[in-house]
Amino acid sequence: MPSAKVLEQKKAIVAELVDRLKGSVTGVLVNYKGINVADDTALRKELREAGVKYSVVKNTLLSRACEEAELTGLQTTLEGTTALATSDEDYAAAARILANYAKKSKTFEIKGGYLDGEVVDLATIDSLAKLPTRDVLLANVLGAFQAPIASFARAIQSIVDDGGIEACLAKKAGAEAPAEEAPAADASAEAPAEAAAEAPAAE
Repeated sequence: MPSAKVLEQKKAIVAELVDRLKGSVTGVLVNYKGINVADDTALRKELREAGVKYSVVKNTLLSRACEEAELTGLQTTLEGTTALATSDEDYAAAARILANYAKKSKTFEIKGGYLDGEVVDLATIDSLAKLPTRDVLLANVLGAFQAPIASFARAIQSIVDDGGIEACLAKKAGAEAPAEEAPAADASAEAPAEAAAEAPAAE
């Protein structure tokens, strides 16, 4: 029978796993069987740089944590070797990195995962893995707005070069002045015709 100290250690590990599961936006479970030391080191480095926490876990302890975190659907995947990858912000990083590695290995495989507190199937994890990186997404968003922003910036700079808004308004008013005087000229041109038409009536 385990000692009281061992039981306390296990409880602490379970509590830590529960916090980790509840505090992350996504998590992926993998069977890491067959991975060598060099590949494991490289994989952990890539995950760490992407903000993903990755660690080997005991199935019995993770099972208890899943129960407390209301992720019981993951318990059926807890067989063989198990490693847990979680991310607090990036939804796709863990799935993308682990899926890419799994493609190169015959034994390393994704077993399951969750998203926003809900257990998801392998198809969903595969879809996440195909999403572009966060930097690429940001670049695409910025690119979509780049043209309008550039046009706006050029318009503002043009106003500044012309001496400011007041100068631009004055310039515009001056350009419109001749057009406003045109009707007066037409009226004066019609005056002789009106006088001529009234002359016979006066006689």
